[in-house]
Amino acid sequence: MNNANLIQAVRGPLMMITLGILLTIDHYGQFSIWRTWPLLVIVFGVLKLGERAVAPSVNYPPGPPVGNWPGGIPK
Repeated sequence: MNNANLIQAVRGPLMMITLGILLTIDHYGQFSIWRTWPLLVIVFGVLKLGERAVAPSVNYPPGPPVGNWPGGIPK
């Protein structure tokens, strides 16, 4: 399993843990969930950035040559 797959595998559990912590904070009255829910978006974004950072780069094959087509421009 590469690092990108590892991050994908832990994304769901980390989001659930974060949600649980936010609901616990809401339950004990420190902050309401309506003030802390953006933290879920931030955690998700950080995980996606990490996934993209460790994902292997994709090398696409070169496209067709441009210009100088025999017989003119293909249609």
